[in-house]
Amino acid sequence: MKLLMHTCCAPCSVYCIDALRAEGIEPTVFWYNPNIHPYMEYKARRDCLKEYCKSVGVESVFIEDYGLDEFCKNVVSDIPGRCVNYCYKKRLGETARYAAKHGYDAFTTTLLVSPYQKHEEIVEVCREFAGMAGIEFVYRDFRVGFREGQKKARELGLYMQKYCGCVFSEEDRYRKQIERDLASEGVTGKYDEAVV
Repeated sequence: MKLLMHTCCAPCSVYCIDALRAEGIEPTVFWYNPNIHPYMEYKARRDCLKEYCKSVGVESVFIEDYGLDEFCKNVVSDIPGRCVNYCYKKRLGETARYAAKHGYDAFTTTLLVSPYQKHEEIVEVCREFAGMAGIEFVYRDFRVGFREGQKKARELGLYMQKYCGCVFSEEDRYRKQIERDLASEGVTGKYDEAVV
């Protein structure tokens, strides 16, 4: 089977590649992530993935599209729904189209390894685009290997990101800290002004 695997980062790819290879499937890594911001974060994840692919001998395709402006234009009116309504569709739709156009039998995604992603919604989006592109979606619940993959990634010294990818997920990462900082400064509401 010629399988294209949408890949968000090297650490998430570790278990997915190992699991697929154990089944006799040699995936091709596909980088298309215009949701990752700022640029230095995008570059760090991309470059780490390139090096990891070389080190484990996996074929890879990198589509460069650092898309902060387009991303913001498309999610600004629905920030809470951005993952399902834009981010997953943008990346996985492009993966399915690329796979169909370039002679792959099927596609999958490393997003299926994370217990922090919206798993069922990812599966639904993949199935939708598989139907539209006329290509098979290979579903695997990679979450069973999440901790194992993360452990191996740390042992290999791979760049470990601290948030999903977009600027809004970075804010989510720091939300509790922001609230604690504001409370310690005597700010009681989101729009109160701290007097210095």
